[in-house]
Amino acid sequence: MAISRRQFITLTGAATLSLASGHAFGQPSKGRVVVIGGGFGGATAARYIRKLDPAIEVTLLEPNPHYITCPMGNAVMAGFVDLKSITHGYGGLRDQHGVMVIHDLAVDIDPVAKKVRLQGGDTLAYDRLVVSPGIDFRWHEIDGYDQTTSELMPHAWKAGNQIQLLKKQLHAMPDGGVAVVSVPKWPFRCPPGPYERASLMAYYLKQHKPRCKILIMDSNPEFPKAHLFKRGWEEMYPGMVEWISSERGGGVVQVRAGEGVLINGDGEATRADVASVIPPQQAAKIAQIADLVDSSGWCPITPTTFESTRHADIHVIGDSAIAKPMPKSGFAANSQAKVVALAIVAYFNGEAPGKPSLINTCFSFIAPDHAVSISGVYRLGEQGLEGVRGSGGKTFFSGDVAAEARIAKSWYKNIIADTFG
Repeated sequence: MAISRRQFITLTGAATLSLASGHAFGQPSKGRVVVIGGGFGGATAARYIRKLDPAIEVTLLEPNPHYITCPMGNAVMAGFVDLKSITHGYGGLRDQHGVMVIHDLAVDIDPVAKKVRLQGGDTLAYDRLVVSPGIDFRWHEIDGYDQTTSELMPHAWKAGNQIQLLKKQLHAMPDGGVAVVSVPKWPFRCPPGPYERASLMAYYLKQHKPRCKILIMDSNPEFPKAHLFKRGWEEMYPGMVEWISSERGGGVVQVRAGEGVLINGDGEATRADVASVIPPQQAAKIAQIADLVDSSGWCPITPTTFESTRHADIHVIGDSAIAKPMPKSGFAANSQAKVVALAIVAYFNGEAPGKPSLINTCFSFIAPDHAVSISGVYRLGEQGLEGVRGSGGKTFFSGDVAAEARIAKSWYKNIIADTFG
């Protein structure tokens, strides 16, 4: 089954299309694909491989029966979106597209024998493997911060209970108190996310506890969409949000969680009533175990097909992959997954993969009716992936931020349909 790039673009270009079933009863299998991770990258890859060629067997490994998205997580914290609305199941992939969904954890990969070992004891063989496991944290790189203390100072950088915990703490803090968002050094998941978090903290506190203050203690000298965020803070939350860059001593190197104290590199202490400490990050544990990472802690890939440079027939997408200049975002993972789906279908049909073209847009809410965005288009250049000049952009200062908010909500609905079916 050959499929042209024109056909693929037609198939994948509109996320809102209602796609037909991918079942292929009675067809002999062309090969076996195992996908590790059921987020925006893994679920999209599984769905599109089956859609493009139903004769390929696809098994998705995801330990959780439901996926809670990080996009819109800050809106849950602020109280204008509920957790249920960002929680999604895998029934569409299984029932409509014929993906075998196994709720178990991949604990080891044998790249020579081409097998994945599961926590439950089973072993799965594959011809091609897609690894999209997300992130893990570099615990203890902030002195005093680990999984235990994250219950006192929640990172909320993996959606679910941590988001609910941060929401509970924010709603309980005293009027006149201080909330802190601690930002790690790049790279990390969702670069604009910490600043959206501070914005939506301010949104809630302005309504209920207007004498509070939010500090962003940043380990970086700048941040994405800075002028748009700062303008929003000045207009909507004057005097409430303060960004402290690394050049001003913003980077947190130590916490005393029981006392609510954060300490910067100069030894200066800041006391917080609520602190969201986002720790440094790396590729998820299975990528470390399987020797898919380099010295950076992330996974090097060949940008044409997102195949690992360390082991053959393994594709790494999403947050774990080194895909600069693409950010680590849900939309980026979704876009990368489609490139990998096309490449895998080409391999199984004896064809050469084409050159990739990828897109990304990151929306950030400053309030429920005020959003800003940044977007980009990426292609293969002489040195790897590169941004297409003039193809992307940011929200204009004079832009309709209320319209951006409506588009952001529509984007979320559409990408969920595109990812999970």
